[in-house]
Amino acid sequence: MPIDLTDIQAVYKDAGEHINFTTLVFNRTDQAAELAAVQAFAESYPSIVNSMNIRYPDAKLAVAVGFSNAGWTYLFPNADKPKQLVDFEPVVGPKYTAPATPGDLFFHVRAVTEAVVYEIMDQFSEFFRGVTTVEDETHGFRYFEGRAIIGFIDGTENPSVLQAPEYAVIGDEDPAFINGSYAFAQKYNHNMDAWKDLPTDQQEKAIGRHKFSDRELPDEEKAPNAHNIASQDNEGGVEHKIVRMNVPFSDPASNVTGTYFIGYSREYAVVRRMLENMFSQSDRLLDFSTPVTGNLFYIPSLSMIDRIADGDL
Repeated sequence: MPIDLTDIQAVYKDAGEHINFTTLVFNRTDQAAELAAVQAFAESYPSIVNSMNIRYPDAKLAVAVGFSNAGWTYLFPNADKPKQLVDFEPVVGPKYTAPATPGDLFFHVRAVTEAVVYEIMDQFSEFFRGVTTVEDETHGFRYFEGRAIIGFIDGTENPSVLQAPEYAVIGDEDPAFINGSYAFAQKYNHNMDAWKDLPTDQQEKAIGRHKFSDRELPDEEKAPNAHNIASQDNEGGVEHKIVRMNVPFSDPASNVTGTYFIGYSREYAVVRRMLENMFSQSDRLLDFSTPVTGNLFYIPSLSMIDRIADGDL
């Protein structure tokens, strides 16, 4: 059974101009009511998105909604689950740790217009106020030229749009969950003062690329733990890719600036190996970047969302 592109949520599209990442946790006081809220949302979700696309066709709205292992198990205790959906466990390195933080429901909404992002998230949230609490809500933006907030071009090594489903979408290896995806979400706060004080050539060595042209540095010019070395997964002698989106966020007056990383993958195992490589090698970028959240989510296919709406799990 081949992957059906019409059955896939927005797991390999552009990061957007305005972005909202929201993670919710169920109150766990009334499972039946909380499940009913999810089912009501699942029933309305396609029409809410379709309506907005009709009203604002140039907004380039893209949405992905998912469940953590804890959320899926709580809602659907008797249902099967994707083969690689697990509770995210912290990744502990010699210097730094990637923490695991709570989350049951995950939303990734992006569009050209902030008003569209707001309207979609406001309508989605109506279903969940009263049955969930907000673990994290982060508003991101597209930085100049699509660069990360640290000034380097983002996503250069991403697979092309035509290749993306191969890397981002679950296939025949898990047929009950085909057309879904795994999403790993991780929020970093940056020490921007320290980063800005670093000379450009040292920033380039830390990332492994030229800052202006985005060309990759020769290996001998990179730091041994350069980001584009430490963050790779070359299991079995083959480079495994995911669809990465690094989204800047900032409260400048409060001097809080960071990156919200979202990685969509066909296999969570690839993401896990990337994280283990980064933290075991003390990726140079971690000297300026502190992870503050981390969780894994399953992004269901649109047909799976229909099954949730119908109570068919």
